[in-house]
Amino acid sequence: MNITIISVGKLKEKYLKLAIEEYSKRLQRYCKLDIIELNDEKTPDNASEKEEEQIKDKEGKAILKAIKDNSYVIALDLKGKMLSSEEFASFIQDSTVRGISSFTFVIGGSLGISRVVLSRADYKLCFSKMTF
Repeated sequence: MNITIISVGKLKEKYLKLAIEEYSKRLQRYCKLDIIELNDEKTPDNASEKEEEQIKDKEGKAILKAIKDNSYVIALDLKGKMLSSEEFASFIQDSTVRGISSFTFVIGGSLGISRVVLSRADYKLCFSKMTF
C-alpha cells in the first residue's frame, strides 16, 4: 500500500517532526509513506472573502499537481464524515479489498481546501472529534 500525505504549510515544531519520524518508521513495514509539504500562501490581515478564495485556489493548484492520477484522494475537511478509529480502519481495509492500493490524504492550509481539490477528492473525512 502507498500512502501520500499532502499538507499545505510546513511543520516547525521539533516534537511534531520527531513524532512523524517515529510513526514513519513504524509504518514502513506496512506501507510506503510519502509526506509532501507545500508552501502556504500568505494571507493578509483582514483579507476579503474573494482574496481568501484566490489563496485557496492557488494552494489548490499546487495540491492537484502533487496528486498522482491513480491515487484515491481523501480530503481532510471539517464538513467530511467523522469515523471512529475502528470505522476508519475498516474503511481502509475495505478499500484495499476493492483494489485500492494508493491513498493520498490532503490537509489544506489555514483557510481550508479549495473547491477544485474537494471535487477531486474521492472521500471527505473529518478528524475534528476523532477518538484514538
